[in-house]
Amino acid sequence: MLTPKQKAKLIEEHRTHEKDTGSPESQIALFSSEIEALSRHLKKHTKDNSSRVGLLKMVAKRKRLLDYLKRTDQKRYDKLVAKLGLKK
Repeated sequence: MLTPKQKAKLIEEHRTHEKDTGSPESQIALFSSEIEALSRHLKKHTKDNSSRVGLLKMVAKRKRLLDYLKRTDQKRYDKLVAKLGLKK
């Protein structure tokens, strides 16, 4: 889980305008950091299946958001993917 300070920092880095909290970029950045944290957790605790299910749901949500962003604005999508280091 991310702390509120960590979430605010991520939103600050990826927002599109001053009052932005829900743009696809900020949501994808939040999901990406949550996914990284859960992946580290699951490497230690391999039998934690409820967390594994949550991880898979987060990955699916992030994929849907990435697909939406790619469909609506290719430039923003490319910029975000490069910034987050996704899509190797």
